[in-house]
Amino acid sequence: MLTRIHHAAIICSDYVRSRRFYTEVLGLTVIAEHFREARNSWKLDLGLPDGSQVELFSFPGAPPRPSYPEAQGLRHLAFVVENVPACKARLEALGVTVEPVRVDEYTGRRFTFFSDPDGLPLELYEAG
Repeated sequence: MLTRIHHAAIICSDYVRSRRFYTEVLGLTVIAEHFREARNSWKLDLGLPDGSQVELFSFPGAPPRPSYPEAQGLRHLAFVVENVPACKARLEALGVTVEPVRVDEYTGRRFTFFSDPDGLPLELYEAG
C-alpha cells in the first residue's frame, strides 16, 4: 500500500532564517513558495535529489516544540548522506553545531545529529 515517504512538514518560528538554513546550509532545492494571506503564513516546498520533499511552514504564534525530555511524536528527521564526517565538517564550517559521529550498533553505519534553527533534531545517516 505505502511506497515511500513523500514529504515531512516543519513549522518554523522565523521563516526567513529557516528558509536560509534549509536552502543555503542544507542545500535543498526550492520547488514552490507561496504566501497564504488568509493565514498570514508561508509554505515552502523543498526537494531532495530522490524526489522526497520537506514542507516549511510559518504560522504566527505557533508554540515552541517540546524537546528535552523527548516528547511523544516525531523524534527527528534523518537525511541520507554519502559521508557523515565530510558533511559534519561542512555544516560546522557554516556555523552549525553538530554532535560527534557515532556508529549504529545494529547496522554499523555512521550517523550524527544537529538541529535546525528552531531546535528540531535532524540526523545525517550514512546509507550504503
